[in-house]
Amino acid sequence: MNQILLINVSGRDQPGLAAGLIGVLADYGVAVLDIGQASIHSELSLGFMVELPADVDSGAVRKDFLFKAHELKVQVSFTEISAERYEKWVDGQGKPRHLITLLSRRLESAQLAEVTGVIAGHGLNIDKITHLSGRPSLGVTDGGSQACVEFSVRGKLNRSSLQADFLPLANRLNIDVAVQRDDIFRRNRRLVAFDMDSTLIEVEVIDELAKAAGVGDRVAEITERTMRGELDFTASFTERLALLKGLDESVLAQIAERLPITEGAEKLISNLRELGFKTVILSGGFNYFGRYLQSKLGIDHVFANELEIENGKVTGRVTGKVVDGARKAELLEQIAAEEGIRLEQTIAVGDGANDLPMLGKAGLGIAFRAKPMVRQSADQALTTLGLDGILYLIGFRDRETFDTGLSD
Repeated sequence: MNQILLINVSGRDQPGLAAGLIGVLADYGVAVLDIGQASIHSELSLGFMVELPADVDSGAVRKDFLFKAHELKVQVSFTEISAERYEKWVDGQGKPRHLITLLSRRLESAQLAEVTGVIAGHGLNIDKITHLSGRPSLGVTDGGSQACVEFSVRGKLNRSSLQADFLPLANRLNIDVAVQRDDIFRRNRRLVAFDMDSTLIEVEVIDELAKAAGVGDRVAEITERTMRGELDFTASFTERLALLKGLDESVLAQIAERLPITEGAEKLISNLRELGFKTVILSGGFNYFGRYLQSKLGIDHVFANELEIENGKVTGRVTGKVVDGARKAELLEQIAAEEGIRLEQTIAVGDGANDLPMLGKAGLGIAFRAKPMVRQSADQALTTLGLDGILYLIGFRDRETFDTGLSD
């Protein structure tokens, strides 16, 4: 009967190490059932699951393997695996896997301890831990730094219950924790839709227009209540817009030129563009400012409200259909269909209650620096990092992103 052997190797990594050890197995015609390797700061962990033919002397294989390991100055352990135990692993390989992503400004052991504690408390096994962010330089504070660790887990998972347990940790430890199904769509996103105000830019444009019109406090109060979901978007939008009547058209250009771009937006969108993603602004704001950002950031499409202007003055109305929450979700679906992209391959990013329909429609919906109600309703929330933190949620390491030469 064939023998199954688990071989674990540890020690200092070096060129040719794997080749030398595998060469010993090849000399005996051993079948490799599984293989994996990780190297942390040049310290190696290498594993083989092998099947030895019945006519092969297991002792001879071990002896030659140990000799080669001694020559390479690494340690080896052998574990015999029963056929029954191995078949259980085979049966489990098709079961769903999930990815739990921890994002922070600076990685702390307390964060890792509590996150892994929740994972263990839900009976989940961690198969793999990947450090997606680069190593920070010594002495760097958390000012502009960012850290991300990804856990690949398996086991029966209640996503809503797991996320509910992560939520208080996120608030207390100043971290974000995302839970995603590890499937083909997660690794093949193709379209990203952004809200504009308080997402791609750090302000609400209608509030900036209101300040210029001398009605800033009145409009800002209505905006805040709307974003919290306390007021209907379309009704409040009409009310706020009416207060802008008579504003001079020249003010629009002045406001556009000083719009504060959100941290990480330029890096994110330039990388998405290099990787072939389609990007779109779906905004309850105004096309004038959306087109300005489209030109500045290189975004593919813009859908927002068209501010009506007559005789060089804002009329307090928009032309065409108002882009509200329902319209955003409808446009996301429409654009995906036109681009030949499945909804599972889309990402939507927004901060307000009117973004929830498109966040729910997208394959990955992200509440970005959002109000508490929106954070709790969305599948994922990103609060700690800038918009470029989305690259981690897609699965990219720092070393895999393009150097844009930008500083946000």
